Amino acid sequence: MKNDNKNNYKIIFWGTSYFGAKILESLVFAGFSPILVVTTPESKKGRGLQKSPSEVKKMAKKWGLEVIEPIKLKENEEFLSYIKQLNPDVFIIASYGKIIPAEYLIISSKGAINVHPSLLPKWRGPSPIQTAILNGDKKTGVTIMLVDEKMDHGAILNKAELEIKNSNFKKLEENLIEIASQLLIETLPQWLRGKIKPIPQNHKKATYSKIIKKEDGLIDFKKSAEVIERKIRAFEVWPNVYFQRKEKIYKILEADVFKNKKILAEKKVGEFFCFDKKLIVKCGKEGLIIKKIQPENKKPMDGYSFWCGYQNKL
Repeated sequence: MKNDNKNNYKIIFWGTSYFGAKILESLVFAGFSPILVVTTPESKKGRGLQKSPSEVKKMAKKWGLEVIEPIKLKENEEFLSYIKQLNPDVFIIASYGKIIPAEYLIISSKGAINVHPSLLPKWRGPSPIQTAILNGDKKTGVTIMLVDEKMDHGAILNKAELEIKNSNFKKLEENLIEIASQLLIETLPQWLRGKIKPIPQNHKKATYSKIIKKEDGLIDFKKSAEVIERKIRAFEVWPNVYFQRKEKIYKILEADVFKNKKILAEKKVGEFFCFDKKLIVKCGKEGLIIKKIQPENKKPMDGYSFWCGYQNKL
């Protein structure tokens, strides 16, 4: 497909994940097609560990955009030289997954813009969407910011807020993508024309999200049901939330909080039981209604069906 940039700006886009891919597509739709897309190398995924391209690479190919997948950025003179030859006006970064070294950031005449799915300086780092849900935040949002050598540290160009309500990860990510796309398309031309004055972040108020690991999904039923329910929504895509019984793993896919103190008073923490055809486990505080669960190597099922077939295995 033709690379149509009606605005004549030379943009290099950096991204990797689904969030980045959708931001890239929004640029193309708005007539800001990048002259180059930079993404991370293909990774091995699935049981067969087959190499799989990043979501950004797939999106770039869909729109006929040139893609490069550098294994490393530092001490990569060939790649650095190529970026310089392109003489870009601006970098746009959305969920690239790596820190871009300073020698790249000085190349583009209008710097580098990052699209970050949180209200900076809150939740800098790699997992701001999940962390906002885990933390029980009432609102989150998107920040369009300049990139410097530190993680999510640069001055702010624009922001937009969004209520989280009771969203799970997928729903919240889609809502943030919609807001981020609109905000970027609104902000980018203003920045390129010198119409925006960047506002420094209040670094004293900075908080940080972390890299999420597989083991983070393991449930500790000594925690409150509210905390566990938020974890289920936050880790919906990966790593999921799970517990183990007799060397088998059970993923909890959907849940709610059970607050009947009279019923819970008779149970021990970690004990599963059925009440009013609902599968419930007592937690450190309140109980967790398990609405959808997936036994290891089986299809997901509702909580009551699981109880009927698996209660002797818990």
